[in-house]
Amino acid sequence: MEIEHVAVLSRLELAEDEKRLFSKQINSIIEYIDKLNELDTKNTKPTAHVLSIENVFREDRLSPSLPKDKALQNAQNRTDDFYRVPKIIE
Repeated sequence: MEIEHVAVLSRLELAEDEKRLFSKQINSIIEYIDKLNELDTKNTKPTAHVLSIENVFREDRLSPSLPKDKALQNAQNRTDDFYRVPKIIE
């Protein structure tokens, strides 16, 4: 059963009624996709997005940064003016 395989991959434990429910839901999704595959798309241009994509970044402007004390005030562990974090590379 596909649902059981997906559950194992997702590390989920599903009850039998959940398996039946999810099977029914996935089957209806697949039926809908099959219905969409019946559409004639020969003259449709491929698109990555329905709407045009625009850069929405703000203008890059200089502004004062936080003072060190304020930036580090909630640091759980610090040494002088630096955050102290666990070593991750041996």
